[in-house]
Amino acid sequence: MGWLVICGWQAILAGSAYLGGNMILALATLTHPNYTPELWQGTLVYWAVMAVSIGINTVFSKVLPKIESFILGLHLGGFLAILIPLVYLAPEKASAHEVFAVFENGGGWPTTTLSVFVGLLGSVFATYGTDCAVHMAEEIHGANIVIPWCMLSTTLLNGVLGFAMLVALLFVTVDIDSVLESPTGALGFPFMQVFRDATGSRGGATAMICIIIIMMICASIAFLATSSRIVFAFGRDRGLPFSRTMATVQSSTAIPLHAIFVMALVSCLIGLINIGSATAFNAVISLGVSSLYSSYVLTEALLLYHRIRGTIRSPCQMSNSTWHANELVWGPFHVPGIWGILLNTFAVGYGIIVIIFSVFPQVVNPDPAHMNYSCLVTGAIMLFAVVYYFVYARKVYSGPVVEIAPLQIA
Repeated sequence: MGWLVICGWQAILAGSAYLGGNMILALATLTHPNYTPELWQGTLVYWAVMAVSIGINTVFSKVLPKIESFILGLHLGGFLAILIPLVYLAPEKASAHEVFAVFENGGGWPTTTLSVFVGLLGSVFATYGTDCAVHMAEEIHGANIVIPWCMLSTTLLNGVLGFAMLVALLFVTVDIDSVLESPTGALGFPFMQVFRDATGSRGGATAMICIIIIMMICASIAFLATSSRIVFAFGRDRGLPFSRTMATVQSSTAIPLHAIFVMALVSCLIGLINIGSATAFNAVISLGVSSLYSSYVLTEALLLYHRIRGTIRSPCQMSNSTWHANELVWGPFHVPGIWGILLNTFAVGYGIIVIIFSVFPQVVNPDPAHMNYSCLVTGAIMLFAVVYYFVYARKVYSGPVVEIAPLQIA
C-alpha cells in the first residue's frame, strides 16, 4: 500500500504543477489570440512551478506555516473576488431549469446515469488530497485532535465554496458548446472563456484567472511538502530503495531534504514526457485517483473489519497494561458504535465506486489520445511493488515503525 500512496501523491504533485503551468499558457492564449502554446513551453513553465515549490519547501521551510496561513486567506478572499463579479457582471444567465434539470451526456454513454458516474472523476480530482495534514502529523502539536478537525473543516469549507462556485459558473455559462470550442476550452480550461464572457473585460478576466493560477501553484507547494513526508516515512520503514537516504532529516531545518529533492526530481523527469507526447504524460499522472483511492479503501476496509470484530481497545482499557506496538487503540477523535460502522461502510462503498469509474475513459470508443490508462499504470505499480518486496524488501521491511512515548511502555 505504501507504493500506491507514494505513486498517487507523485501523480498529484506532477498534475498540480502541470495544471498551474498550462493555466499560465492558456491565459497567454486568452490575452494574445494569435499565440499557440507548444508542448515544450508547457514543460518549461511546469518546471518553473516546481522550482517555486522546491524553494518554498527548502530555503523558506521555516516560514512554510505562515505561507500556508496566507494561502488560506487568499483562498477565502479569492473566492469572493471571483464569485461576486462573475455573477454581477454576467450579461446573460441560464434559467434554474437549465442549471438543475438539464443533463448533458457528452461522452455518448448509453444512459445519463452512467455518464454521471463517469463524470464523477472530475469532482473527485477537485476534492482529493484532504489527507495532506495526516502525512504532516509528526510536525503538528496535538495531532490526534488537530488533524481530524482540520480534515473535517477543510472538506466542509471547500465543499460549500466549491458547490457555490459550480452553481455560479453554470448560471453564467449560457452556451456550453461555444465555451468548450474556444481557444482556452480547447486547451482544457473553458472556465477562462466563461470569465471573459461574463465580465466583458479581458483585464478583469485575467485578474480572476491569476487568483486561480496562484492557488494552483500554492497547491503544488503543499503537495510537495506532503509527498516528501510520505517518502521520508516509508524510507524510515525501509520500504524504499536507498531507504536510509530517504529517511535522513537535515539537522539545521528538521526537514527531509533528500525526500523533497527526490519527489521534485521525479516530477521534473515526468515533465520531459510531455515534450514528446501529452497523451503519455497524462497516462502517467492518471494513476492519482485510482492508486490513492485503492489505498483509502484498503485502510477503511481494515478499520471496518476491526470495528465489527471489536478488536480496537479504548484508552481506559489500556491503564495498568502493556501497550504493544501493533495494538489498535482508539484516539480521542472517532465515531463509536453503529454510526462508526455505517460511516466506514459508506466510505468503503464510495471508494470502490470511485476506483471502478476512475479507469473509465471520458467518451465511448476513445482514440489513443483520449484513452484512460490509469488501470494499466496502477497495475504496473502494484506489480513492481510485489516484485520488489519478494526480491529485496522482505529481507529488510518488517512493517511501519511505531514510535511509543515512554509512559506507554510498561
